Amino acid sequence: MKKFVFAVLALMFLWQAAPAQDAPAQAVSAQVASFDKARLDAYFDAIEAADRFWGSVALSCNGEVIYARSVGNSDYENGKKASESSKYRIGSISKTFTSVLVMKAIEQGKLAPGQTIDAFFPSVPNAGKITIRHLLFHRSGIHNFTDDPDYLTWNAEPRTESQMVALIAERGSDFEPGSGVRYSNSNFVLLTFILEKVFAAPYAELLRQFICEPLGLDNTYMGRLIDPGKNECQSYRYLGGWTLMTQTHPSIPMGAGSVVSTPEDLNTFAHALFSGWLVKPESLEMMKTIEDGFGMGLFITPFYEKKGYGHTGGIDGFGAVFTYFPDDSLAYALTSNAANYNKNDISIAVLSAFYGKAYEIPEFVTYPVDPADLDQYTGIYSSYDVPLKITISRVNNSLIAQATGQSAFPLEPFDKDKFQYAMEGVVLEFDPAEKAMILKQRGAELEFFKD
Repeated sequence: MKKFVFAVLALMFLWQAAPAQDAPAQAVSAQVASFDKARLDAYFDAIEAADRFWGSVALSCNGEVIYARSVGNSDYENGKKASESSKYRIGSISKTFTSVLVMKAIEQGKLAPGQTIDAFFPSVPNAGKITIRHLLFHRSGIHNFTDDPDYLTWNAEPRTESQMVALIAERGSDFEPGSGVRYSNSNFVLLTFILEKVFAAPYAELLRQFICEPLGLDNTYMGRLIDPGKNECQSYRYLGGWTLMTQTHPSIPMGAGSVVSTPEDLNTFAHALFSGWLVKPESLEMMKTIEDGFGMGLFITPFYEKKGYGHTGGIDGFGAVFTYFPDDSLAYALTSNAANYNKNDISIAVLSAFYGKAYEIPEFVTYPVDPADLDQYTGIYSSYDVPLKITISRVNNSLIAQATGQSAFPLEPFDKDKFQYAMEGVVLEFDPAEKAMILKQRGAELEFFKD
């Protein structure tokens, strides 16, 4: 059975099979020299004019910025525009920073990859079998607390270390350590607390001491509650209009998702990491080792024949991605605080501009629908094929969809009785006379009927 996912997914890059090969230095220099900044500016002008994306991107080669652009608002309520100094929550990209700190601890003999975590967290199920390596590779079996239906009922409240450990212990394990793989924020929350114990210092201080200060990352740090007065962005979602998102309290995700940064800082971090300035070569090789799709705070991020390494992040209305292509010393990063557009398409456009690939400047055409006609689509729809209900409701002059246990998302008309959520490739085709609806996503189709 196909699984339909409406929540924000990890950003992935376009992959087209081709033999990998090293790019000569002169080829990279030629790409920098031929970089068409004007066309890429036109791409972002189109997105900004349509009010589809708020955020910043940066592209760096050999540590030098060759393109940067910011569009949209950082603080919508106060009319503050985004700029290169706007700071964003980067979500799970925090895990790459945490992995570097774990490597530092291993290099200093404070931790060992095969060390079990029972001395730190005896209450966590299977703690005597779970190793540091299991946590880093998402092979611990520890349940991911952010997957639970109740998470959004308490995620804005502060939590102490003892409360988070108790919650993680209570939610238990999904499989025996080492027997499988499943992404879990719980792993990196526990790694955060382990780092604080072995270094006898707060995570924020470790981040500053070992990474941010040596690299001059002035806009990267452990986040607190958002302060727009310090150029920190608020985050939003689009539901017929931009709506301010509730903040996840940073005491909850910690080193799994609470770091704040900018694209230029992320590129500096990536270049330093892959140039051997942060960890020893053997540590970097450990991080780059991919097992069942996961490295230590890294994924493979391919683009055509190019092989990059990076990570993605999403928290509240924020989205982020960074990737580094070692053969070309090329770093790319995107940070966003609001989007009604597929952010992966933006990443593809920026990288295409550098590598000389074709990309289209988007055109946004609105299909007119009489607001009075929207009511015929509203209701609760069920399917015989999946235990999923989708509620279609009208908010002012727009349709909003919400699947069971998931966040609401806007629907945009593009043809008669047809609506889409372009960010996730969702298409809904309605048949009002039959009180039916077909959901299409990534090549699969499901039929729903109004209750």
